[in-house]
Amino acid sequence: AETKKILDKNIKVTATCVRVPVFVGHSESINIEFEEFLDEHEARDILRESPGIMVIDKREDGGYITPIECVGDYATYISRIRQDSTIDNGINLWCVSDNLRKGAALNAVQIAELLGSRHLKKG
Repeated sequence: AETKKILDKNIKVTATCVRVPVFVGHSESINIEFEEFLDEHEARDILRESPGIMVIDKREDGGYITPIECVGDYATYISRIRQDSTIDNGINLWCVSDNLRKGAALNAVQIAELLGSRHLKKG
């Protein structure tokens, strides 16, 4: 419901919440379907260039980040980027962040800064 409120009321989203024994952190397995094909390597490159995103995506045991490893950091970590073979033009990825650092409060400040900078540029 939150995604629909934030992005678009018509967006198709399915989510699963899993409670795991960690003190801090959010984790999400994300499946995205695009209008056009996006290669996983291109998606990885785009994410690496995105502000606030750290890509940790090695094709080996332990080559992805867990909620425990992101504690105390402001970044959002993306791992396990791969094609989703169950849908057309799909990408799967794993996302974790410290919800106390990169949670509602910091996001609100960052959104306010972004809106402020856009408004100041127009004026």
